[in-house]
Amino acid sequence: MSDAPKKNYFARKSLEVLLARHEAEAGDGLKKALGWGSLLALGIGGIIGAGIFVLTGTAAAKYAGPGVMISFLLSGLACTFVALCYAELAALMPVSGSTYTYAYVTLGELFAWVIGWNLVLEYAAGAATVAVGWAGYFTRVLKGFGLTLPPEISSAYFASSGTGDAHGLFNVPAAGIVLLLTWLLVRGTTESSKFNNVIVAIKVTVVLLVIFVGAGYVNSANWTPLVPENTGEFGVFGWSGVVRGASVVFFAYIGFDSVSTAAQEAQRPQRDVPIGILGSLVICTVLYVAVAAVATGVVSYKELNVPDPIALAMDHTGATWISWVVKFGALAGLTTAILVLLFGQTRVFYAMAHDGLLPPIFARLHDEYRTPAISQIMIGVIVAIAAGLFPIDLLGEMVSIGTLAAFALVCTAVVNLRRSDPERHRPFRAPGCAPSFPWAPALGVLSCFALMVALPLDTWLRLFIWTGIGLAIYFGYGVKHVRHD
Repeated sequence: MSDAPKKNYFARKSLEVLLARHEAEAGDGLKKALGWGSLLALGIGGIIGAGIFVLTGTAAAKYAGPGVMISFLLSGLACTFVALCYAELAALMPVSGSTYTYAYVTLGELFAWVIGWNLVLEYAAGAATVAVGWAGYFTRVLKGFGLTLPPEISSAYFASSGTGDAHGLFNVPAAGIVLLLTWLLVRGTTESSKFNNVIVAIKVTVVLLVIFVGAGYVNSANWTPLVPENTGEFGVFGWSGVVRGASVVFFAYIGFDSVSTAAQEAQRPQRDVPIGILGSLVICTVLYVAVAAVATGVVSYKELNVPDPIALAMDHTGATWISWVVKFGALAGLTTAILVLLFGQTRVFYAMAHDGLLPPIFARLHDEYRTPAISQIMIGVIVAIAAGLFPIDLLGEMVSIGTLAAFALVCTAVVNLRRSDPERHRPFRAPGCAPSFPWAPALGVLSCFALMVALPLDTWLRLFIWTGIGLAIYFGYGVKHVRHD
């Protein structure tokens, strides 16, 4: 029998070593350019996007009716429990990597890899999904000016319906916006953060206009019944439809966790990161519920299953100018959502490569810009190709379940770290983490699991296949190159 030591796939990364390495590399690593205002804007920029401008109508028309307002509250509540846990871990471990790093410290290397790999699914597929939504609004804006793009360059190859219409070859606008934002991110965090702050201000203004202008045209009869009667099929109206709607609009909340990936670039991470995470989530939840109330109040929920439901609702007000404002606001919102998702993806890869689980090229920083430029370009090209070839529904289905799994693990990580290291000073403490009954993390896990159960079976199948591919990479490369220092 061999005396060679066995590989410990569940070995944890030492928190002391992690923080010591962070301090040692503070001068040579990622540039500390983000204050709490920029982190708050980063979170809002990541959250407000496809959810508020597209998924509101889909969830209302197909699943929840006017009860989509409750769906947004349920998703927001689930994310609140998770956000409290994220804030505690991000303040304690102000390094790049987000959920991946937290899992490494609390659950070990193998779990960290699985979660990191699923974050690839969240950020990359999420960015591609939003890019396709951006392209849809962009082509409709062009049509308003009398310009029509040929379907060969404005729709995805795999979106062909086989109806005899011209076959889509490649969605050029979707790929183009990804490449443009990739270039901006390569240039530097400060530049992209300033751009994000400006666009966030624009789209929040647009959302507020929708709420205040649309409120004057609400017909309360459209809210009756608030929860339409179930059709006899689980998830199609009734309260099961409200829960299914919450699973659908959950995609709208993806983005607040991106703030934690920027912890290493925060000026005062122990204070600024919790503000960015919790502040962006609360602000966006209020805006989501208000916009859903206006949309379903101005027009019947049955009419909202369109690519631009908020613009449609504003058309019914008779104030045509606001419809145009919404379209341009949607473009702004979707733009920053793509930017934040692309940003988060490379920071996770940066952390994984730093630990040796991925090739070192993903951790290499540009000499001048101090950004992971090569990684950013590689990921940008892959996301652009996916956005150009695949339709929004297929891409969107790849996102939510992996994210929910990662969120549940974050809640578990808080409990584990509290039990294994109870004396450590925590700049921010999530409530309800007593060893006897950690109610906040427990409710976070249960909420995420409930939303996962409401997703279709084929979504689970895709998750298992994706995880299997990731494990093959881990055992083929990661275990041979991992660093434990």
